[in-house]
Amino acid sequence: MTREKAGTDTRGRILAAAVEMIGEDPGASLSVRAVAARAGVSTGSLRHFFPTQRELRDAVLACVYDGVVSDDWSQDPSVPARDRLVACLRQVLAPAGVGAQAREAWGKIYEAFIVPEQTEDVRAAYLAMDREGQRRVESWLAGLTREGALAPGDNTRRARFLMTVLNGLATERALPAEESILRSETETLYMAVDCVLADRG
Repeated sequence: MTREKAGTDTRGRILAAAVEMIGEDPGASLSVRAVAARAGVSTGSLRHFFPTQRELRDAVLACVYDGVVSDDWSQDPSVPARDRLVACLRQVLAPAGVGAQAREAWGKIYEAFIVPEQTEDVRAAYLAMDREGQRRVESWLAGLTREGALAPGDNTRRARFLMTVLNGLATERALPAEESILRSETETLYMAVDCVLADRG
């Protein structure tokens, strides 16, 4: 095995171990020792690939989003831009589930980020998740801008608006509802997307 191949395998094992830890506990701090132990590598090896905890966390969250959210929809011009953006946003909501699954997911987030004292580690873990979600939505909006389906403008602000809508819808999935969550969610997503597509800057 070449040195380059061994390095790729080690990096992959580290990322796989950290992704497992985040899957078990969304608020996991991803400490160097814990991730290295789970991956079966030395802390020095982990630091070689990820010199800072933020670099490790960002790489892990990119893996999580890449595994859950596909960019395929955003790049198919045969589908209207409005429908593509709604489909992309729906993918972000999918892992939260509905009902009991959504309540369990929100329970973990509550325990990880709301209950504990707002230490630097807690803030960093939450902000890394938020940053990766924001980055993904901004990339979809940038694609729509490049193809002319969305007027040039502040895609950071637009993405923040859409992320706020997604956070509200994810919370709503965990709460009791009188009508079909998916129907009202679809209406809300289309309303939010229409707002963004109509924004002229």
